[in-house]
Amino acid sequence: MTHSHKPDIHLRAMEPEDLDMLYTIENDQQLWGVSATNVPYSRYTLHDYIANAAGDIYTDRQVRLIIENAEHDVIGILDLINFDPRHRRAEVGIVIQQPYRSQGYAQAALAELHRYASQVLFIHQLYAIVSIANKQAVDLFLSMGYQHTATLRDWLYDGTAYHDGLMLQLQLL
Repeated sequence: MTHSHKPDIHLRAMEPEDLDMLYTIENDQQLWGVSATNVPYSRYTLHDYIANAAGDIYTDRQVRLIIENAEHDVIGILDLINFDPRHRRAEVGIVIQQPYRSQGYAQAALAELHRYASQVLFIHQLYAIVSIANKQAVDLFLSMGYQHTATLRDWLYDGTAYHDGLMLQLQLL
């Protein structure tokens, strides 16, 4: 879906108030096939994660950012995980909450992440491993300049079947 204007978003650190939204997203079984998660998270575990994450990608090797729109509604979550400081790369994960999908928020959030990753973190490359069955996510990353560089056979298991994972890479620096 193309838009005449890019929605206003901003990325921020997680706060304790994000617990309910995080709990809902992390326990949405429909998303488990597109992430590394396959067990529900308890509220305690998520509260502990929010409380103890340093918010420093060099310490945690990951950073989770909350995507907000101009009205400060929480649109979704953006993750940089598996950060490798030596090779200056990180894996990207993004979830947009159902009511906000197909409105340009994912593109706007990724564009902001690319700026942050290159100008602040000096990351050389970002990558995503996306199920071949998740056409919307594949199209999103390709539209943002990522290139399909490899197909990982039977890489993702959704509880019933294995799916190929597409390695999508973006060179930033």
